[in-house]
Amino acid sequence: MQTLTRAGLLRLGAAATLGVVPPDSDLAYARVLIATELLADDFYSHAIEAGVPGPLHEARANERAHYKGLALLMNEAGQVPAQAGDIDFTYPPGAFESPASVRTLGATLETLQLGAYLGAADALMSEPLRGIVARIAANEAQHLTMFEAFRSSFPVALTIQQASDALSRYTS
Repeated sequence: MQTLTRAGLLRLGAAATLGVVPPDSDLAYARVLIATELLADDFYSHAIEAGVPGPLHEARANERAHYKGLALLMNEAGQVPAQAGDIDFTYPPGAFESPASVRTLGATLETLQLGAYLGAADALMSEPLRGIVARIAANEAQHLTMFEAFRSSFPVALTIQQASDALSRYTS
């Protein structure tokens, strides 16, 4: 099994900076994806704090690794990525009151993330961002299965506008 290590990510980032600057549209998608990672990290932290059972620590660690990888690529492109303190997240009332309510919200958020990553994989023009986004999409699909059984053979890819609109439901 081949994994993408920090060193490998740095090599990819270095390769990307050798005369290849991601277009603004790719950087816009990266900003939305970073926001979804921050939302997921926040969600998993609340779910863990609420004592919900499951591999939530591992999923949160994945989300943090995704964030770090995307933030590194943004930095390499001369952009400053959003950080946790830059966005205030809001959740529906009772979202963390029971394992069932956490599963419902978790499924919604992971569906949003998966759709955003699939949409990005379709739309991005630059490497290594496109390859990293595809790998993260696969991991987000794994996270989704924690909250619900397989639903679709072809998950929906979201446009940047659809992903941004869905994300806005949880930001203030």
